[in-house]
Amino acid sequence: MEADLHALLRSLRVWDPEVTSLPPFDPAAAPAAPLPLFTTWFAEAVAAGQPEPHTMSLATSDEEGRPDVRIVMLHGADTEAWTFATHATSRKGRELASRPYAALSFYWHLQGRQIRVRGPVATAPPTESLADLHARSTGALAAALTGRQSEPLTSLEDLAEASEAAWSQAQQNPSATSPTWTLYRLRPDEIEFFQGDERRRHVRLRYVRSGGEWVKQLLWP
Repeated sequence: MEADLHALLRSLRVWDPEVTSLPPFDPAAAPAAPLPLFTTWFAEAVAAGQPEPHTMSLATSDEEGRPDVRIVMLHGADTEAWTFATHATSRKGRELASRPYAALSFYWHLQGRQIRVRGPVATAPPTESLADLHARSTGALAAALTGRQSEPLTSLEDLAEASEAAWSQAQQNPSATSPTWTLYRLRPDEIEFFQGDERRRHVRLRYVRSGGEWVKQLLWP
């Protein structure tokens, strides 16, 4: 089985030119702040047909410093913070409560691009969390109303029963609330933009917050 896995791994290509286009990236022309560059790259990922470009890895750590990571959805970004949401009682919610610092990572393989973001995390006011919940789809509301995220599950039948009840509630009452649903705001200390290169001369540009300004740094690949 290990030999099969190794053979399969070696058969795969990174940035296959049949499906991947590696655009040029001139860091000297990058804007003074990272958000405009992210917005441009995000729009280009959407235009290129990148599947679910708004999904990202969220890394947190528990009280003992042990890391954890999962895929979540970006809910928004502005000059102050990048937002995502989850239940405060979930595993990531509990980890953020004990260690309010996290990292985000986007990977858009169609263009060989990565974006890494990290910084302290704070909860948004309850009114913003509620508005975020109701701005989403009926299915997302139903999932939030199902609740119990990260708790042990006895059977899939129990999940189906709770989910059906939540779907019914979401459809009948679109303004229903989920008390534990929380919008989180990550205020970046640093943001890195990575552009892959076919000769492995990858371009890495890091923005580091210094006081009220951003400082740009090139990094070796």
